[in-house]
Amino acid sequence: MTDFLTLEGKRALITSGTKGAGAATVALFRELGAQVLTTARSRPETLPEDLFVAADLTTVEGCATVARTARQRLGGVDIIVHMLGGSSAPGGGFMALTDDEWRKEFDFNLFPAVRLDRALVPGMIAQGHGVVIHVSSIQRSLPLPEATTGYAAAKAALSTYSKSLSKEVSPKGIRVLRVSPGWIETDSSVRLAQRLAEEAGTDYEGGKRIIMESLGGIPIGRPSKPAEIANLIAFLASDRAATITGTEYVIDGGTIPTV
Repeated sequence: MTDFLTLEGKRALITSGTKGAGAATVALFRELGAQVLTTARSRPETLPEDLFVAADLTTVEGCATVARTARQRLGGVDIIVHMLGGSSAPGGGFMALTDDEWRKEFDFNLFPAVRLDRALVPGMIAQGHGVVIHVSSIQRSLPLPEATTGYAAAKAALSTYSKSLSKEVSPKGIRVLRVSPGWIETDSSVRLAQRLAEEAGTDYEGGKRIIMESLGGIPIGRPSKPAEIANLIAFLASDRAATITGTEYVIDGGTIPTV
């Protein structure tokens, strides 16, 4: 029986691939036969040096290093998965966001994708095929004003940029898509739930409920697993999704309450 999904022979760059959904995506792509290069600020001992490049993607220099390494080690790319994202902004609403905090949110959540695409998508155009997947967030349409205004705005900008890029390069053989997760049960979110549980005098499941309630509820009753995010990304990157471009796929357990 033929395997339903394969990435055999594909060359992929996956950013932020050492933890959480990024690590799960790297592992699945390799399992499916792709040659994968991933990146973060520091290399974990579990990843061989030839499969990793250390770089700070919030900088122009870091993006240039990753693009150059992808061309040198892979000879170009067939798939780019922009997993990098997150927020370091303080709580306190819009008044807590200084110009520096706003700059950090966009440097982390928008500009790495813009810079890497600018460096690597021309090679995809030259070879006549490629897939670019931008990992956004449901917070682009469901921001939490207390703490994620800057993050949500940066992800909204990423989504708009992604749509525009798809319209420009899809006629040239390059598919561009967005994946927007809700809450993912990563190591960091587990720690958050545990801390909230301790503060509220409850157990871990109670801490998870606190987070879910802050999001307005998750109808399926739990967050997504990192591997579930990876499953969606792998399908969209594969030839099974050959006519899908310019669209966004939400994977949030039903968190967003509107159509």
